[in-house]
Amino acid sequence: MPQTTSAPWEYVLHIPHDPRAVTVARRTLRLVLHTHGLLALTEPAELLATELVSNAVRHTKGPAALRLSWGDGLLRLGAWDADPTPPRPPTPHLVDAEQGRGLALVGAFADEWGWHPYATCGDSGKFVWCELGAA
Repeated sequence: MPQTTSAPWEYVLHIPHDPRAVTVARRTLRLVLHTHGLLALTEPAELLATELVSNAVRHTKGPAALRLSWGDGLLRLGAWDADPTPPRPPTPHLVDAEQGRGLALVGAFADEWGWHPYATCGDSGKFVWCELGAA
């Protein structure tokens, strides 16, 4: 059985502009968390990663990436996309809607979340992130 480790780790999954990539990202996240013994975080992390990656794929025209990291008892999830346009602020009344609820769900389930412009190694765009504590 996998054991939870306190040693920090990080994974990055590069995602093509393809709606099927959301499923690949979710399954990869599940495998990573199970491998590191973080079973209790699997369900909320899958929801958050699905929303972040879905937004990156749905609202941009280029590639994206899912970043997962663990350290100091926090799981950090983030999605990079090539569009520098800031994400629209969440609208809580859309949580029951079929679309437009992504960041409202992220805000409701994550301990912290935010975004920042991203530019490094020739890539530019934005990075939307959230954190989940292991408690």
